[in-house]
Amino acid sequence: MRKLAAGNWKMNGLRDSLSEIGTLSETHASPAVDVLICPPATLITPARAAATASIAIGAQDCHAVSSGAHTGDIAAEMLVEAGASAIIVGHSERRSDHAETDAMVKAKAEAAIGAGAIAIVCLGETLEEREAGSTISVVAKQLAGSLPDGATAANTVIAYEPVWAIGTGKVATPEQIAEVHEALRIDLQDKMADGSDVRILYGGSVKAANATEIFALPNVDGALVGGASLTAEQFSPIITALEAAS
Repeated sequence: MRKLAAGNWKMNGLRDSLSEIGTLSETHASPAVDVLICPPATLITPARAAATASIAIGAQDCHAVSSGAHTGDIAAEMLVEAGASAIIVGHSERRSDHAETDAMVKAKAEAAIGAGAIAIVCLGETLEEREAGSTISVVAKQLAGSLPDGATAANTVIAYEPVWAIGTGKVATPEQIAEVHEALRIDLQDKMADGSDVRILYGGSVKAANATEIFALPNVDGALVGGASLTAEQFSPIITALEAAS
């Protein structure tokens, strides 16, 4: 399985930021892992132009239907046409800020796959759920409700991001990460014929300083990186650490 370093720029970046993608393309001209940058939708097309073939460009969300009266929303087909080869769905910020349910996430993932993109399905527990000891059950429920019909290892990636570790500087312990990723692997093997090959990413304040330790854990097949993916200086060492672990 080829590992994946994915960067989620969230609502950050203007055209001047595209030079970071150009720098990444030069630094990692022939990466030993897959590298993906998901900029704001406004930058997908120019980002695709700024990147070489070694860097894939993705999107941060999509609508569940291909067209219609949905002002402000963007269909998966539109994002693919703009240059996106993968689409993040179900990020905790979408689940909380926009009240997205597992069923909505599943529908978006199916739309992404139907448009020919890879669906990156995000899962993760809140601090309250972690402290209540319900992490495994919460994540299992999210996976069961969000996993798209027709999911395969080729078209679906799972990203475990504990909500309490996203953008907070807090990182789950290696033991916590390993426990959830093992549970997800077992669950995927039960649900999918090729569940052993589905990539499971870890996300939550991943930085160069902790990347090597995280990537050494079993069933961690890469990372979904937020703030540290905004600059080549910070994202490049994470990519290098993943290459070393591959």
